[in-house]
Amino acid sequence: MSTSNKFTIVRVISAPIVFLLYFIPIWTGHFAASSMIILLPYLVFAEITDGLDGHYARKHNEVSDFGKVFDPFADVILHLSSFCCLMFSLKSAEVPMGGYMPAVIFILIFYRELTMTFLRMVAVMKGTAIAARKGGKLKTVMYIVSAFYGFFLELHVRCGFAVPYNSMKIMWGVGIGLFVVCLVLCYVSFIDYLIAFKPVFKSINKDN
Repeated sequence: MSTSNKFTIVRVISAPIVFLLYFIPIWTGHFAASSMIILLPYLVFAEITDGLDGHYARKHNEVSDFGKVFDPFADVILHLSSFCCLMFSLKSAEVPMGGYMPAVIFILIFYRELTMTFLRMVAVMKGTAIAARKGGKLKTVMYIVSAFYGFFLELHVRCGFAVPYNSMKIMWGVGIGLFVVCLVLCYVSFIDYLIAFKPVFKSINKDN
């Protein structure tokens, strides 16, 4: 396995680790503060590997069609796991709606990512690897910012920081705004991919 793909697989492995770290206190009622203290720096490390895999792919001339598909797949697994966590909070009474990300936004993003992953796989069967475009990269950056913001709010809850309910509600509203931006960007970039790779998708349709 190439060095770049080793960094990519770290993100795939990190997805269930992040999920478990977040939910263990919800399931057990223990390790509330420590779970987030471990989760946040670990997630930073996982996200850094996104830049490292690209760096080493170029440095060692390891750029491949497989990597062009594997890299966005790893991003999707990690980010959807983070978003799934943020639909829940340890102390729902302190957080409006019991979580930071509305389920409707999550499911719409999930549908987009699942469809895009399917199209990438089908395109590979036609001999074309759909590499990340600028719109997709901007969407990914927004995913990361929104996820960390949500985890930052949950850190306040789990560490017992004194935040007035009205202030928490405003902070929660800002988070909702960030997730709405994520939703808009993910579908704008999806349309961009459909336009950019229209000939590939047309050939797929003709064959079926």
